Amino acid sequence: PAGRISPADTGIWNDEQVEAFRRISAFIEAQGAVSAIQLAHAGRKASTDVPWNGGRPLLPEDGGWGTLAPSSVPFAPGWPEPTAMTHEDIEATVRRFREAAERSLEAGFQVVEVHMAHGYLLHEFLSPLSNRRTDEYGGSLENRMRLPLAVAKAVREAWPAHRPVFVRISATDWVEGGWDLEQSIVLARKLRELGIDLIDCSSGGLVPDAKIPAGPGFQVPFAERIRAEAGIATGAVGFITEPQQAEDIIAKGQADVVLLARELLRDPHWPLRAAHVLRADIPWPKQYERARPQDPK
Repeated sequence: PAGRISPADTGIWNDEQVEAFRRISAFIEAQGAVSAIQLAHAGRKASTDVPWNGGRPLLPEDGGWGTLAPSSVPFAPGWPEPTAMTHEDIEATVRRFREAAERSLEAGFQVVEVHMAHGYLLHEFLSPLSNRRTDEYGGSLENRMRLPLAVAKAVREAWPAHRPVFVRISATDWVEGGWDLEQSIVLARKLRELGIDLIDCSSGGLVPDAKIPAGPGFQVPFAERIRAEAGIATGAVGFITEPQQAEDIIAKGQADVVLLARELLRDPHWPLRAAHVLRADIPWPKQYERARPQDPK
């Protein structure tokens, strides 16, 4: 539970939570979709209020808790100083990711994703801006990748070989001296060797003052480079909102899949709209079948 971003977050850190998730995965698959779950630890960005209340850090007296990180470096001025993780903390983190994957499998999920992006714990180990350790988990790129790769290996071993494991990364911190695309390519190669199936290519989130040039498809080049140079499937994300835009990314070989999040919150029917716009014949949910658009004769 200490890995949650906020007290309102769900999780799968104990066996009692499995049954509730089993109902969710069963419902998803009953509608003809594939169920997936993302496993994460928020690190120094844990113990915050929910975003619609401002996302401020919560002190213990406000329902918060002490946070863990690779080093005692706060996320931003005014944020609590996290506790630098011991070797025992690191070993426990690997074990808990493995156990979470095992519970996710028991809950019926078909795909699992390990979150190594957006300034959360595993990203904090990767970036020299947040990882100031002087032991085998800090310093060189090999050392900074050690815990994230151990977590990926543990999850892959816990997950059936025929079911996909994705890893979400921030391809760059957008800050000089931080994590960057060249290091991401090295990480992606290592993840491919461990049997990871796809890299979900996002960016940023490690520091609050990064200058991010956000715009339509601005992260697609990361997916394209990693796909070409690491030899692994990639997912393109970020400001991909139109069906033809998504189709072009796939058609040009810039990524293997397009992953949507906020656009689906704005338009839950986006997949049906995309199928209609792109003239793809797909099964509709049975409850919506009578609303299928009909082309004029």
